[in-house]
Formats: sequence, structure tokens, C-alpha cells
Amino acid sequence: MKYTKCLFLLFFFVYQAHYAQFTDEINSNRPGKSMMAFSVGKSIIQVETGLNFQNEDHAALKYDANGVIAELDFRWGLFFEELEFIAELQYQNDKYNSSFESKNRSALKKTLIGVKYLIYDPFKNYEVKENLYSWKANHKFNWRQFVPAVAAYAGVNLSFSDNPFIYAPTFVKEPTVSPKVMLIAQNHFGSRWVFVTNIMYDKIASDFNSINYVITLTRGFNEKWSGFIENQGYNGDYYSDGVFRLGAAYLINSRMQVDASIGKNIKDSPSLFTAGAGFSWRFDANYKEVKIEKDKGSKMDKKMKKKAEKEKKKRKDEVEIE
Repeated sequence: MKYTKCLFLLFFFVYQAHYAQFTDEINSNRPGKSMMAFSVGKSIIQVETGLNFQNEDHAALKYDANGVIAELDFRWGLFFEELEFIAELQYQNDKYNSSFESKNRSALKKTLIGVKYLIYDPFKNYEVKENLYSWKANHKFNWRQFVPAVAAYAGVNLSFSDNPFIYAPTFVKEPTVSPKVMLIAQNHFGSRWVFVTNIMYDKIASDFNSINYVITLTRGFNEKWSGFIENQGYNGDYYSDGVFRLGAAYLINSRMQVDASIGKNIKDSPSLFTAGAGFSWRFDANYKEVKIEKDKGSKMDKKMKKKAEKEKKKRKDEVEIE
């Protein structure tokens, strides 16, 4: 039975042993904010969209704002199975009210273009083979699941106009171009749990630089449904906060997914609440399955293979003695 890692993770097998990163079902990063380690696959185009309602209330400055945030992520697997190009757009429109004024605000809140590359996959060239001699060996705990898949991301933030949604003094201007780098780790615990960690340095060399993280835990419930819980942290000179989110995703078919989520931060300067829904779709008509040739494997693969061969020989000797 197959399970999908929806949201911002692929749930069950984002990787088929010895084959490309392409999977039978769409693997969307939505509806959370973390990024999975695996790419969509060479020649695959994927679009992930969302519409969120947001309520913002600042206890100290005595203002509130209510509006919507539209999100669009464009993902394209190109050149290599491990490589993915990503464009992220976020547009916000709201009504701002304070003791002094009331106004409508709208702007591109985020424009980010980047590239992600899978550096290490612990399941590459690794097969779980059934042990015909031992039930215990077939059901023992697999320590390999604690070794994560690792990917690296690099991108640039682009600012085309003044952004009214930045938490900073009005005299501090957002840079037109600022880099972002990120380290991504992804673990699969059993067949139903996926844990993703993102650690990033955003808007490098600017007044808005910050060190942030996102950790996401996803669980597949059946062939169609999955759920997630997430924590995101910001640590910068002008804005520091923690946000918690939870939600679920439903697989319509192998190419389409819908999702819904809610989120709440821990501060009241400002206090934020979001609720939204999204849709993900992929185009894979041009995909051609790429078989990855086996290599000799990593040191861990060799060590585990050698250990298995010793156990097999030992059982064979015991049978001969009997």
C-alpha cells in the first residue's frame, strides 16, 4: 500500500531504491513552510498555490490588520534528478486599522528564486532483503532511518518596491537583492512518518538578516490522507518569533492534491493567526524513468552487507551441525 507525503513533505517513499526521485504520487511541500530534501524529478514541473486569511493584532502599538495572503511556488526539475529550481511568490492584501489611521495595504511580500540539490540519500543502493532463516532479523529495528537525506539550497530575495509588511523602523529599507542559504535534512521513520528539518540564513549581509529554522513532522493515515504539525522560528535584529502550524492534505489523484492548515505565533507584538487552503498540481508527461546504476555503496552499506553475510554463514553452519 502506498502513502503520500503531502504538505511540504512526501510521505511514504519519495525515493524508489535504485531509481530516480520521481514518485507515483505528487510530492508537495504544502501546506507547511518547510522544504523537503528530494526534488520533483528531472523534467517535472510542479505548481503549488495557496490562499490564506491572516489576522494581525499588535498589543503595544494598538493596531490590527485583516486580509489575505496568496502564495505561488513553481518547481522545476532540470538537468539532473537531484536538481530543482524553485520560484516562490507571496502577495498580501489587508486592511490596516490603528488609533491614527485606517488604510489598505498591498504588495509582493516575498519574491524568492533559488536552486536545491540533493547531496546525500541514505537509501541509494540499499535494499531491504527478506531473511528466509529468521523472523527476528526481518522485524528488527532499522537504525538507518536515523540517517537523514541531506540537501542544500541557495537563492536570492528580490524586492521591487517598498514592503509595508516588514517588521522594522520605517527608515530602514529592504535591500533590492539579498541571498538566502539553507540546509535540509529529511528522515523516514517506518512507512508512515517523515521528519524534515530546515536551517537557514536569510537576507544575508542586510539589516534584515536572520537565522531561522523549520521542523515538520508528517504522518500518513491511508492512501489519500496525511497530516502534519510544524514549528518555525525566526531570530533577527528586527523580528524574532515562533510559529506553530497543523493541517492535513488529501490526494485527489496522482497529480493533484488539496490541503488546509492553521497557524498561530507565540508573541503579541504582533499576534498572528492564519488559516488557509491550497492546491498542488504537477505536469509529468515529459518524464522518462531514469535508472540509477548501482555503485559499490557507502562504507555503511559495505559494513551492513558484510555483517549480513557473516550472520547467513553462521546460520548455515548451525544447520549443518544439527
